[in-house]
Amino acid sequence: MYSLCGSASCTTTRQISLSLGGSVYDPTDAVGRLLFNVLAMVAEFESDLIRLRTREGMQVAKAKGRLRGKQPKLNRRQEARLVSLVHSGEYSTAEVAELFGVGRSTLYRAIERQRIEARAGLAKSTSRG
Repeated sequence: MYSLCGSASCTTTRQISLSLGGSVYDPTDAVGRLLFNVLAMVAEFESDLIRLRTREGMQVAKAKGRLRGKQPKLNRRQEARLVSLVHSGEYSTAEVAELFGVGRSTLYRAIERQRIEARAGLAKSTSRG
């Protein structure tokens, strides 16, 4: 829930009042407290609606194939070449990363992806035979 300062007593100690349509509402009396609480509830409701609409919009975009995150720096062929260079032993991981213009963490993720794909391929071939 949203409030002006985090606590109900804060509005009274700071002597805050709301002027709306020529009327002044004081949070120390019953009508003023009611108005402040209603405004806070409306603000929270609107925030929830925005959050809900954003999620729905992202789901629609994802279903249409338009929701995309950060694009990978390397394509599949580059990634396969990178992994083969590392496994060949000719170059260190830092050298291969520098050669391809990526960080070592990107290189390690590519190696891990290749390892997972190899395991998945191996599992498929053993389950067929």
